[in-house]
Amino acid sequence: MAQTAPAAPRGQTEEAAAPTGRVPRPRRDTAETPPSAGRLTRFARVLRTGYSTAPPLWREFVLIALFYSAYTLTRIVLTQDGTGPAFQHAHDILNLERTLGIDMELDLNRWLLDVHWLAKAANLFYASMHFVVTLSLVVWLYRYRPSEYRWLRAAVMIATGLALIGFWLYPLAPPRFLGGAGFVDPVTALHTFGLYSGDSAGTMTNQYAAMPSMHAGWSLWCGFVLVRLGTQKWVKALGVVYPVTTVLVILSTANHYILDAVIGIALIVGSLAVSWVLYRRTPEVLVRARARVGSRVRTGRTRVMVRLRTVAGAGSADRV
Repeated sequence: MAQTAPAAPRGQTEEAAAPTGRVPRPRRDTAETPPSAGRLTRFARVLRTGYSTAPPLWREFVLIALFYSAYTLTRIVLTQDGTGPAFQHAHDILNLERTLGIDMELDLNRWLLDVHWLAKAANLFYASMHFVVTLSLVVWLYRYRPSEYRWLRAAVMIATGLALIGFWLYPLAPPRFLGGAGFVDPVTALHTFGLYSGDSAGTMTNQYAAMPSMHAGWSLWCGFVLVRLGTQKWVKALGVVYPVTTVLVILSTANHYILDAVIGIALIVGSLAVSWVLYRRTPEVLVRARARVGSRVRTGRTRVMVRLRTVAGAGSADRV
């Protein structure tokens, strides 16, 4: 009668059941992860998880309070030092623009005053849209795009913080204060509503904070958000039209100079780039760094094991 081999135990194959005399090596993916690589992995995971959710609301209100306090400080310092430097800087800016051939503010101001209804609309636009559009987009990002909120909010805050330093170190009188140069404030000329039309405007705001123009900077930030995250073509088009309209309004209403707008825009562009690197690229860099560290650790461990086996084999041969 032919003999049959006993069946292999359940869960094993015949090759696994047959003795080979060799100790099976552990799989590479089940090897113990080095502590340093594990900590780096957890850190990268925390970064990615944290950046995909919006921060607590109370923290955002604290940041707003700190920025407003810093803005108030610049107004107090200007009041103590006087406004003389602000007017001297205004004449310096105008002279520089004339030298460069870019002094178009006066022509835009005169053209606007010839169209009363447009001048009134520009006054309302300057007084309201700067805050309404920016805050609306901040709230929308916080509520509906939390994964984009942190780095975009950080960008506008970096630019605004640098602008506060500019307000402090370089006070600048707006063109509407330079009546001798031919500029006319459309708010006072037409007796309409405007950002500085109230009696308390001088005590609540810093009217000598023209450099850089955060009207131009914030409007570009809003346009960037609309173009980047807008899903409709008209929304993306609005993202292009809004900052262009804002720049024309701040120049024609004699509230800012060309150079103010250029520097405000440059601040936003630079801040967006810095914030993107810090918030969006850093986690990817950490993940790649973790992979490099893990590869080097595994290579080093393999070399150590080979060396130990070689030494152990040489010792056994000597004993024989």
